[in-house]
Amino acid sequence: MADNPAPVIDASNASFAWAKTPTQTISAAGIKFAYRELGKQHGGTPVVLLNHLAAVLDNWDPRVVDGIAAKHHVIVFNNRGIGASSGATPETIEEMADDTVAFIKAMGFEQVDLFGFSMGGMVSQEIVLKHPQLVRKLILAGTGPAGGEGISSVAGVANLDILRGLITFQDPKQFLFFTRTPDGIAAGKAFLARLKERSQDRDKDIAVSAYLAQLAALKAWGNKLPADLSVITQPVLVVNGDQDRMVPTSNSRDLAQRLPNSTLVIYPDAGHGGIFQYHAEFVPSVLDFLAR
Repeated sequence: MADNPAPVIDASNASFAWAKTPTQTISAAGIKFAYRELGKQHGGTPVVLLNHLAAVLDNWDPRVVDGIAAKHHVIVFNNRGIGASSGATPETIEEMADDTVAFIKAMGFEQVDLFGFSMGGMVSQEIVLKHPQLVRKLILAGTGPAGGEGISSVAGVANLDILRGLITFQDPKQFLFFTRTPDGIAAGKAFLARLKERSQDRDKDIAVSAYLAQLAALKAWGNKLPADLSVITQPVLVVNGDQDRMVPTSNSRDLAQRLPNSTLVIYPDAGHGGIFQYHAEFVPSVLDFLAR
């Protein structure tokens, strides 16, 4: 049972967009998970969004969340120790997957669609491998397989661009998620502006200890032996930009080749945040994929 009652969402009222969806909590496995839920009136298989390194609820692009929630029941949550969720952040992707499953079951869902971005895509892979009956479809964006190229080096890339952001007084995501071309820079500025649309009930920033634990989990995932992804028979939409520096784009191509029922989309002149830069194209492709 949720600790707070689920909000009644009126689909005809534009004020019930991602920017104003209330934050709720639910307890599972000794953890109080913070989450937001919208589009519940659509019914059907819930779509659970799993976030990237250092991200909290307010790091999801409102255009992507609102776009999917226009047709689907969408749940976005913070895993253990992230943002307003309690507990200590695990140092392995496997433990993050276990916590996600505990959250999903506490919500009462028997089957879900998983949309994992970056680190969230790695967690999604672990979930479908361990609990295949729990997952109907997968969306894997800006992510890669265990042992994938460059994944163990994410900390170096991330910390360098955090430093670049401090030196230039810019948000590091401008460097981490987008190319340095005119279109990429403009897309980054637009994305960062959208993240500020929510002015009240914003999530807590990630703690330094949680960020370091996530970096340790990514390093371990990058050094892990590859899994047999051929056993994943669910439909999978694999998406990335063509110039991803954080999780090199080659990993998306590798995933698509190893997953037997996959569709690959690569956006041009786009980096790690390609799904945000191309949200106007990405959202319809997601809706089409989920409706098949």
